[in-house]
Amino acid sequence: MALGPARYLLFAITGLALFFLISRSAIPIPENIGTKLNPSTYKDSFRASPSSQNDASASSGPSKYIPEASRVNATFVTLARNSDVWEMAKSIRTVEDRFNHNHHYDWVFLNDKPFDDEFKKVTSALVSGNTHYGVIPKEHWSYPEWIDQDKAKKVRQEMGEKKIIYGDSESYRHMCRYESGFFFRHELMMNYEYYWRVEPSIELFCDIGSDPFRYMKENNKKYSFVLSLYEYYDTIPSLWGTTQQFMQKHPEHIASDNSMGFLSDDGGKTYNKCHFWSNFEVGSLEWLRSKEYIDYFETLDQAGGFFYERWGDAPVHSIAAGILLKKEEIHFFNEIGYYHVPFTHCPTGEQLRMDLKCHCNPNDNFDWKGYSCTSRYFQVNNMDKPKGYENES
Repeated sequence: MALGPARYLLFAITGLALFFLISRSAIPIPENIGTKLNPSTYKDSFRASPSSQNDASASSGPSKYIPEASRVNATFVTLARNSDVWEMAKSIRTVEDRFNHNHHYDWVFLNDKPFDDEFKKVTSALVSGNTHYGVIPKEHWSYPEWIDQDKAKKVRQEMGEKKIIYGDSESYRHMCRYESGFFFRHELMMNYEYYWRVEPSIELFCDIGSDPFRYMKENNKKYSFVLSLYEYYDTIPSLWGTTQQFMQKHPEHIASDNSMGFLSDDGGKTYNKCHFWSNFEVGSLEWLRSKEYIDYFETLDQAGGFFYERWGDAPVHSIAAGILLKKEEIHFFNEIGYYHVPFTHCPTGEQLRMDLKCHCNPNDNFDWKGYSCTSRYFQVNNMDKPKGYENES
């Protein structure tokens, strides 16, 4: 019986569909795609979301089996409140889209209050790795016994009257102290060697083609940055004097060939206020947990400047890195395009931006402007500035 045009077309489409399905099922998966791991042979190289048994406020996201062979023992870490959920969602989305969807690193979220169900649900749905939610111990987010709280309150009032940024904020001081001395000692962080700090409302402008964690580990880098600038002096008038006392007491901690030239114009007599902007940093947790760094933090903490002035964690981390690490242990990630209000790091070099699919305006790049300290970093390290610097400064 002859087929009419419509029946013939239907017969042809059905046949093609069956052929497609059968042929798809027979196509072998190439062995060289991804990591060459056989789950039945290398079972230990895969894991599900870890349990939260060590922290009642921790909660893992959906179970994700991820090959670990190509990853460094590292995590993203965020200090956030429940009210930050939607601004945090933006940050997670940009980090996952530009980098982590290819690597599946974990996320650790820390808060001085328990995270609510909405925060956990939204954030765990966005990440490609595992999520952990931790409550900050009260002793790490409160006044040490040696602090005169009446004096601290008076300082906040005076700084508020002078319109010093965050000068009247009590919670901001607790945050700076926590980021300076405790986040890396939280029990959820003890499982990792490296961290990448992510704050609410940040943006990554470029694809990140290589793994910053792996770069840090393989090249023995301990601290890294993308933006640097001068600190507001009225927030840290006695910080350098306290640092000098530490250096006199612990000369054994001061690294040879350090970055004093980045911090001081006169060999250490005064502080030039240069610091790395710590809302972005990738660093070694083992270094932060070292005796050298802990001794430095405890010297600052005993002095009371987190509350009697308004010492920020950015100058604290920066000075510590500058005097405790060798110059070559600090790294500048030119290739990571980054924004945190109000500053932008747009990678220097047109071809680099094209290769990394950057969408930032190079005219917004803060690196070579007068209030940036990045030029000083290159000078201290006897490094040539990135190609294209002359046309973009």
